[in-house]
Amino acid sequence: MSNLSESQDYTEIVRPEWADCNNHMNVAFYVLIFDHGTDALLESIGMNLAHRESTGSSVFVAEAHVTYDNEVMVGETVRIQSQVIDYDEKRLHLMHQMFKADGELAATNELMILHVNLNTRKACAFPKNILSEISSIALIDAPKPKPKQIGQTIAIPRR
Repeated sequence: MSNLSESQDYTEIVRPEWADCNNHMNVAFYVLIFDHGTDALLESIGMNLAHRESTGSSVFVAEAHVTYDNEVMVGETVRIQSQVIDYDEKRLHLMHQMFKADGELAATNELMILHVNLNTRKACAFPKNILSEISSIALIDAPKPKPKQIGQTIAIPRR
């Protein structure tokens, strides 16, 4: 398998039908593009249709948090950069950052992903080969700075 490197970051062009009444990309489509980025990362570690069919397992998102940092307009190309924050035998903590073509941060998406047996619908251990791929990416990502958005909660700051 090949790890998703910076040269393999996921990119997508914002479609006209994704615009809202403010003439920028609607919040729902940020999540869609982040989901496509998650799919690209999972594909790079071997979690594809063949994996699902042969193991009867897949992944479910257990928790997600999105920040919207700068608006994105129709026709813009955005790049999703993925980072493994942490993992264990059943869970994968990911952070995606969406960048505009000029390098400006547009949004972030923090995910807690569970590996799930599709018959029992319960969390189960990743297969050893997939866990090895996740471990390899985590080693590459370990020295990278952690985005400030990790672990944020929604609150109105009070003095």
